[in-house]
Amino acid sequence: MSEEYDSRYLDILVKCIRVCSQYKPKLGHGVTAGYTLQEFQTLYRTDPFYNWLGLDNPLMYAAHKAAGGMTSIYRQIGIGCEVLFRQVLQDALGLTEGDVKWCYTTPRSAGRTRTLYLDARIPVEKIEDPVRQKAIQQWIRETAHAMDVAPRIAKSLTGIVFEIRQGYKSKDSKRQNADIANAATASTKGFLPCAGILSLQIDQDIALRYKNERWVLLTGIVGDSSPHESIYTFTKDIIGYDLASFFERNSTALKEEIDKVLTALLRAE
Repeated sequence: MSEEYDSRYLDILVKCIRVCSQYKPKLGHGVTAGYTLQEFQTLYRTDPFYNWLGLDNPLMYAAHKAAGGMTSIYRQIGIGCEVLFRQVLQDALGLTEGDVKWCYTTPRSAGRTRTLYLDARIPVEKIEDPVRQKAIQQWIRETAHAMDVAPRIAKSLTGIVFEIRQGYKSKDSKRQNADIANAATASTKGFLPCAGILSLQIDQDIALRYKNERWVLLTGIVGDSSPHESIYTFTKDIIGYDLASFFERNSTALKEEIDKVLTALLRAE
């Protein structure tokens, strides 16, 4: 399983990236579709202060579009990587769409509940290939031991749940707290929580906090590395798919898509 699925996987990422080329700034007004250049200039020219300062300049619009579009690019790459990772798990491990998705409910006020989702799951019992099943079971045991998970709890682990990110630089404490709560719930449900960061871009304070809260942290280390540290070594040695090679083979196509999006975002119109 190497280049067989390249077209499908590349299409997953490209579709997400192309969404960004249609980005229009909302300018803090909560407009669903965002403002066109003409709408932007109309809005700013009817504001005496902004009009006095010349903030209706098309270059100001381009700056707004580029700033918001940059965030959109990172977000859409992240979404694409989530979908791609789930598809890899299905193809490499023979799992169904339902197998690789995981969610749980929490109580809210007035008897209501809220459903929370994590990005991917590997339920060991659903893996039919005995070689892959054994490899994942051993990885779970070794990882749990290295994290000093109590033996009784380690024996009860039946799989892995994942949060997949392209990078993680945000200091958003609300987001971190939600992830930590997810990890605690995953553990009670018999799953080892794992954060898979496809790049090396993660704030070290955040990395330390996640490790202290018993998250397995796999980052975008390429080359000779441990499957307990690198998301790429993990996918290659444990899952059976060389994800790094996929990105290398399709790097030119991905770069072209990003270049098209950036060119569109940096234009005033």
